[in-house]
Amino acid sequence: MVDNKMSPRAAWVFEFMCKENLNTIIPYLHRFTENVNKVHLNSAVRPVAKVCEYLIKALYSKLDNEIKQALNSTHKEKIIEACFDWMINDEKIAPKAYAMNSLFLLGRDYDWIHPDLALILERDYQMQSSGFKARARHILNKIMK
Repeated sequence: MVDNKMSPRAAWVFEFMCKENLNTIIPYLHRFTENVNKVHLNSAVRPVAKVCEYLIKALYSKLDNEIKQALNSTHKEKIIEACFDWMINDEKIAPKAYAMNSLFLLGRDYDWIHPDLALILERDYQMQSSGFKARARHILNKIMK
């Protein structure tokens, strides 16, 4: 119900739930990743992007966790698609920042992500806010290492 004005509140609650216990999303990973790109209200996109970042950070965590076994390649591809959409669309800084982090981490396994991400960051650098610029510089420095 992404057009419902209550959806941003639901997305915020969902984000807080995932922050407290990310494993609760595991039975719903397929549903979440299938619908992540349908969320379009600005105040709902931010928490959804944050949940994607939680998932990707857990995936690349040094600590063992259940997300590593549950998140499959189809889930990752849907998250990659959503993150690139947030990067190229006219979104606020927060979803773009979460997407940058997620894409940077995913670029460890998908060698095509870092060049595409760097291209977007360099292209949009001059037109974005100082918050975007700071995060973009950080990510670009990591990519260039």
